[in-house]
Amino acid sequence: MANCTAALHLALLALEVGPGDAVAVAAYSWPATANAVTLCGANAVFVDIDPVTWNMDPRALDDVLATQTHVKAIVPVHVFGGMADMIAIQRIADKHGIPVVEDAACALGAVLDGRPAGSWGRIGCFSFHPRKSITTGEGGVLVTRDRAVASQCRALRNHGLDPDAPQPDFIMPGYNLRLTEMQGALGLTQLEKLDRILEHRRVVADWYGQALATLSVELPVESAPGAHTYQAYVVLLPQELASRRTAIIAALRAADVETTIGTHHQPLTRYYRERGSYKPGDFPVTDVVAARALALPLHSAICHEDVTTVAERLAAALRTVT
Repeated sequence: MANCTAALHLALLALEVGPGDAVAVAAYSWPATANAVTLCGANAVFVDIDPVTWNMDPRALDDVLATQTHVKAIVPVHVFGGMADMIAIQRIADKHGIPVVEDAACALGAVLDGRPAGSWGRIGCFSFHPRKSITTGEGGVLVTRDRAVASQCRALRNHGLDPDAPQPDFIMPGYNLRLTEMQGALGLTQLEKLDRILEHRRVVADWYGQALATLSVELPVESAPGAHTYQAYVVLLPQELASRRTAIIAALRAADVETTIGTHHQPLTRYYRERGSYKPGDFPVTDVVAARALALPLHSAICHEDVTTVAERLAAALRTVT
């Protein structure tokens, strides 16, 4: 696919999500997750997150499905590369007979209970954006074991061209959402390096854990060995400093350390806030995590000295704004 947003969009279309339908979506994610639902003409029904993993909370999902009708799909997000509780989420989905589309944009290579991210649901979607562990500049992949879904998505991404016809035949109005051959070639070379890249990221996460141990920040949690790829290394600031996060980011930038927020509280972004009349308190865990999250530098070339420098300058920034 041209990108992971396209993969999510076509995945939902292949499941016949459309006007009048609803899709359960994790509240904490880049807005592309909810946008894919809206672009199908359906309604994104947000689900609060777990306070430890920051992913869709299975208990909150169960509560949503008990009250919402017309839910056609469930889209959990493996935020920052850490896998959601797919064992519980898939069990709930099966109970209700609802297919799961994994937004595994950040989680290529993560494994839970012996199963890779993207293989739990009916469909999995991955990103090759420059901030991901491996990249094709822009790009994405849709994976599925369902041959009908695969055929539908191949047609949708390529002008509606029947992927199985012996002669060109257009069977639907499709999009132009292919990955280019050049990007595909780059992606294949990147895949050969994936294990090494992920191993380095896990080492860097260990370095950060040691370097930040004395600071009053909450560290990311790996729910099981191998279940986190650390596409981003995100910590939670102390609750009392949440309102000072912008100042902390500015102080770190002045000290030559680039940081940013974690990701977005989707229901409180302007479009969804106005459309759904959402307000603070509707998703209490997402409120807290989204306000406190801070993403620290992490890339394939970062070294132990860099991590030590980041930790020292974060400590100084926390003292400065206190």
